[in-house]
Amino acid sequence: MDEGGLLGGKFLFKKLPDGLLDKTRVRCTICKAEFKYHRSSSSLAYHLRAKHPTESTSTGPRQSTLQEYGACGRITKNVREKVTNSLVVWIAKNCRPVSIVEDDGLREVIRAASGDECYNLPSRGTIVSRLHTLYGDQRAQQSSKLVQVRNVALTGDHWTSVNNDNYLGVMAHFIDNDWTMQSFALTVSKTEERHYAEACADHFLNVANEWKIKGKVTTLGTDSARNMVAAARLLPFEHMPCMAHILQRTVTVSLNDSAFERALAKCRKIVGHFKHSPANAQELKAQQAAHGHQTEPLVQDVPTRWNSTLEMIKRIQRNKFGLTTILTQQNSKVTMLTDQELDRLQKLEELLEPCRYVTELLGGERYVSCSMVLPALCHLFRIMEPSDDDPVYVLRFKKIFTTDLAQRRDSSNLTWLKIATALDPRFKDLQCLSKDERREVWASVHDLLMSETDAHQPSAQTTEEPSPKKSKMSICLLGSPDSDTEEEEDAIDCCLNLYKAEPKIDIGECPLQWWLKREGAHARLAPIARKYLSTPATTVPCERLFSLSGHIIQKKRASLSSDNVNRIVCLSNWLIVFSLFLVLAILGGYLCVQVTITVHNY
Repeated sequence: MDEGGLLGGKFLFKKLPDGLLDKTRVRCTICKAEFKYHRSSSSLAYHLRAKHPTESTSTGPRQSTLQEYGACGRITKNVREKVTNSLVVWIAKNCRPVSIVEDDGLREVIRAASGDECYNLPSRGTIVSRLHTLYGDQRAQQSSKLVQVRNVALTGDHWTSVNNDNYLGVMAHFIDNDWTMQSFALTVSKTEERHYAEACADHFLNVANEWKIKGKVTTLGTDSARNMVAAARLLPFEHMPCMAHILQRTVTVSLNDSAFERALAKCRKIVGHFKHSPANAQELKAQQAAHGHQTEPLVQDVPTRWNSTLEMIKRIQRNKFGLTTILTQQNSKVTMLTDQELDRLQKLEELLEPCRYVTELLGGERYVSCSMVLPALCHLFRIMEPSDDDPVYVLRFKKIFTTDLAQRRDSSNLTWLKIATALDPRFKDLQCLSKDERREVWASVHDLLMSETDAHQPSAQTTEEPSPKKSKMSICLLGSPDSDTEEEEDAIDCCLNLYKAEPKIDIGECPLQWWLKREGAHARLAPIARKYLSTPATTVPCERLFSLSGHIIQKKRASLSSDNVNRIVCLSNWLIVFSLFLVLAILGGYLCVQVTITVHNY
């Protein structure tokens, strides 16, 4: 009850003749109507809403209902579901541990953001259950992509976790109907058997059968380990050795028998001197700041780590003055490199720098890389050609490098690489091959077109009506059945000549965009191009997948089941790939163009 009346003064008690108030009768101040009052203003509020709607909004404060009180400051059921699903996506995408939902800090953050002081995070069981559901939904989406394509390339490798468990990682690569390169993980499954060739082959077959793509798999990319090479021979797929492993192996062999080994041994001692002592590392940082250099640690080279030798040389060259000052002041047994040794390392840096460019160029999974292998190797061979100005030790390194790389190149799948190069509009002139090899490549493409036509011929005949029988006279006059074959040969030759007559595009342009615009003009050749250009040149995508797995299988999470490891790794890859795919779609192939332009400028 208000001091001046009821409902904000809209109703006043009736005055008696003696001046007192009648608490059982009230009068409306707007229409002067009288009402009985029994300590409830519900009928009075109804009168205002019915007769005076413009005045009913200013009835003043009122008591909240139970439903309104429960909803005030509380997260609704729909919002709670969104928060839970967002937590699941965050845990899967960023490889967070499921136990994070038990953190008091995260709970307080969500309470502060939502204003609900009673909010509690979902349990670990709920998160794991939602992860399984999310994995099933995402896997169905990935499977639907594989159903729509004719050819799929695989890359695979083994990896050992911190708790000494072995995992097999397999990724799929293909070009979809919109001529977009797509790559995503198929599995990161735990293996128990020894890695004999037969066991490795069975693992790859099981993955292909599980995803129902055995008949679509064209190539299997692996490293050059003997068991992997032997396993590839047992499989009905083409084997594509990793070119990054081949290059690194060639560099390692060339360094082992060269005049650079003594200088590299001194570099390793210097790096160890600073990496194994925090005090020495701090002195190095102080010297880097004094010389105006960026503070960076030294890098120790590892034979199995790509380009690590080059990075070790670069950092020692950049910090040679600081290193000399520290080693001189400490009077250490570790001595700094002499000027002659530094000159040798400078020569070695110039020799290894092109190998780094090629490795990084061929390591992409969002653009065509298989067709770049032969032009890139040809570029390396040109750089490694002997020169009259080269010192003896440089000539020796170049000779060992070119001999070893040529042998490994010849043992790779050259036929596949040549056809892929021919079907790339940037390199279709095949300048990296001899004239005889060019003729062989185009003959192989001709045979592929013929087999492609023969494969689709029966299906075409079943849909058409049977042609009437020809008489012997008409056969003699019109020609033999071989004339159909000759016509088909002419059509294929015309198709190839039309493609050859197309102007070669610049190295900075995207070949997939070129095929997207001209697929109709080269309808016969387009399926073959989609098949051969989808093969990656390296197993770098699998290496990245294992780097992601390393963030998941840690010492504090070593008890994760293999099924949950597979789900979380695959989910993280799929969700990241989906986000990256949207970005690349917006950029319109910008990444592919920029990568190729960088190498072209080099």
